[in-house]
Amino acid sequence: MKGKIIILSAPSGTGKSTVIGRLMQIPALRLGFSISATSRKPRGNEQDGREYYFISDEEFRRRVAEGDFVEYEEVYAGTHYGTLKSEVERVTDSGMNLIMDIDVKGGVNVKDIYGDRALSVFLSPPSLEVLERRLRGRATDSEDTIRKRLDKAEYEIGFASRFDLCVVNDDLEETVGKVASAISGFIAE
Repeated sequence: MKGKIIILSAPSGTGKSTVIGRLMQIPALRLGFSISATSRKPRGNEQDGREYYFISDEEFRRRVAEGDFVEYEEVYAGTHYGTLKSEVERVTDSGMNLIMDIDVKGGVNVKDIYGDRALSVFLSPPSLEVLERRLRGRATDSEDTIRKRLDKAEYEIGFASRFDLCVVNDDLEETVGKVASAISGFIAE
């Protein structure tokens, strides 16, 4: 049986990676993760086909033009990231359910492509003030970066209504429970 697609999108600092990590530990959900493609060079010990599929900017653009991506974005000038259709099929053809950690625009695009085969979930911070406290509490970003992340978060929250489910992450255990329950119901359909 072919797996389904779960899209998880959220502003930076909302806890998306933590929630996905917890969901991946629930065997009944049969979650698999896709490997993204990027036009940037490998860093450190990164290996092609493990952390990312590393392809040249020229090849990335060619494959976009050929329709090989379900979603992509130029994050910085000349640096693209995206999910190949072949990667979605690799995971779902194995019977696993694909969980995708992607930005809101990518999430909306993937939902548009796969329709009822995909469940889109938007994780929201309780408020922008709480998000700001979380970002400052990480103590990893400059003031300028925090401002940019908050501005982007405000923009991203505007997409929440385009997702199948919106969950406010104000309590991690409760959030994981709600998302896991939604996924369980979705994959049982």
